[in-house]
Amino acid sequence: MTITNTNIEGCIVLEPTIFKDNRGAFFESYNKRALEDYLGMSIDFVQDNHSISSKGVLRGLHFQTGPAAQSKLVRVTRGEVIDVVVDIRKESSSFGKYLKIRLSELNKKMLFIPKGLAHGFLAVDDNTVFVYKCDQYYNKESEGGIIYDDPDLGIDWEFPKDQLILSEKDKVLPLYQNLRL
Repeated sequence: MTITNTNIEGCIVLEPTIFKDNRGAFFESYNKRALEDYLGMSIDFVQDNHSISSKGVLRGLHFQTGPAAQSKLVRVTRGEVIDVVVDIRKESSSFGKYLKIRLSELNKKMLFIPKGLAHGFLAVDDNTVFVYKCDQYYNKESEGGIIYDDPDLGIDWEFPKDQLILSEKDKVLPLYQNLRL
């Protein structure tokens, strides 16, 4: 497995080693020891989530605060997404910056997202399956978000805005500058 740092402090890309032969392919999709050794800390994932989305569905940008803040390990098992994280940790060297990466069933890349980042993704294909591990249980009272088209962030989602499919909740998330962290 190849692990690469990103421009966001603590956020890393994991690319599995894929073994192929006449039968098909094999790879480790998760290796706790490799991840913990690289991060220099232990992590205990307690919840796995699966999201199935149509082309154009944008989910996010979401986060959890306080003791319910979540680290995540995300990947795509079918289709492709544009995955985005925004660093909202005031003490971080990458505070206010964002990372955009394509995750797909073909590239098999995974993204480790540490606590304190807002996260969202846009499904590029129909029936995209997005899978992620969380180290804390979901807590509705601790959820927060940032509007996907925040002008201060300037994220290019590479998709026509009038064709995006958003939840009612995601349509009214606050601006980044209005966050109370």
